[in-house]
Amino acid sequence: MDTSTRRQGNKRKFLWSKPAAYLLLPLLGAGTALLGDHWMSSSEASAQTAIAQTATPAAQTQVVAQTPNRSSAILSSSDPNFIVNAVDRVGPAVVRINSSRTVRSRRPEIFNDPFFRQFFGDVPTGPSTRVERGTGSGFIIKADGLILTNAHVVDGADTVTVTLKDQREFKGKVLGADPLTDVAVIKVEATGLPTVNLGNSEQLRPGEWAIAIGNPLGLDNTVTVGIISATGRSSSQIQAPDKRVSFIQTDAAINPGNSGGPLLNQRGEVIGMNTAIIGGAQGLGFAIPINTAQQISSQLIATGKASHPYLGIRMTTLTPELKKQINSDPEANVNVKEDSGVLVYRVMRGSPAAQAGLKPGDVIQKINGQPVKTADGVQQAVEKSAVGGSLQVEFKRNGQSMTLAVRPGAFPTQTAQNE
Repeated sequence: MDTSTRRQGNKRKFLWSKPAAYLLLPLLGAGTALLGDHWMSSSEASAQTAIAQTATPAAQTQVVAQTPNRSSAILSSSDPNFIVNAVDRVGPAVVRINSSRTVRSRRPEIFNDPFFRQFFGDVPTGPSTRVERGTGSGFIIKADGLILTNAHVVDGADTVTVTLKDQREFKGKVLGADPLTDVAVIKVEATGLPTVNLGNSEQLRPGEWAIAIGNPLGLDNTVTVGIISATGRSSSQIQAPDKRVSFIQTDAAINPGNSGGPLLNQRGEVIGMNTAIIGGAQGLGFAIPINTAQQISSQLIATGKASHPYLGIRMTTLTPELKKQINSDPEANVNVKEDSGVLVYRVMRGSPAAQAGLKPGDVIQKINGQPVKTADGVQQAVEKSAVGGSLQVEFKRNGQSMTLAVRPGAFPTQTAQNE
């Protein structure tokens, strides 16, 4: 799904834009008014600004590496042409994806009001339908026509066209799209297509080479090079709280139209899917780890949808400053005694957490016996669980230790939830 992306300096805007609240995070992939840029949703960012400012970083690998001298690095490499060789191997399997959808315009009800028409007559309106177009990238994972891309590249598309590097063109069918991870799978009717080799994103280390291939701003098969700047960037850190991905950060240049394209290591293996940038920043691109993309795509291919476990709570990382702020607020109706942990500040009605007995003000300390210190840590633990499984949640309530068994449910796709 581009998750979706919008830079403040870029006047060009994806025609399928969501609300202006998404300006901070342009999800790459769709172009501009000419190419169709798309915007990633950040529905809860404004509501949680004060809380987010107090949150501590996620307990993950988040080491930012300095960019090495690339000229000397290439010269000292055992294969000085490793970038060229990687691109030669993968380039034919990178595709351009053009999508379009028909949007129907509704005539304002006031125009049909007899009183209004008595004074203004029959007010003419524009066309009742219009076609919106977008452009992104993708890569072929199976020779029989299976292609991975971002969900926002094909969001709501009526038609999808896939163009190969050799200019062959195919009509594509969206097998499934998962907005929570921004992964989609497209199928074209073909055989013997070039394919990519998939790597292992769990083994990435900051400082490794990163090669991006895509179609930024309509410039097909553009190659950019950088390094892996960090791994394990949480969705909240990159201002995309509606996503469930621990992103790869890279300084390889990524621009609108790169969305859905591959991020390679120096061996030419796909280790990520380019998906997002932060508006107004330079050298800050983000990719979905290929292991995550594989896991989600397998579900999409099999069932057309992806299942995500959730608890149904909204939470934040607790700090002494936040504790003081909450306890001094007479409207909070919560007395927090702990200085650290994960504070539950809302429990969704009818959610798995509510059914298990979790309440606002509870401070989560452990899940399945493992300490959790951040909200991102809780989310990762839940994501690794299974729908219908069981999580032992240890928490403090009014200073007393308690444990509850919570059975994660299937994430309600139409509702924005924290967990």
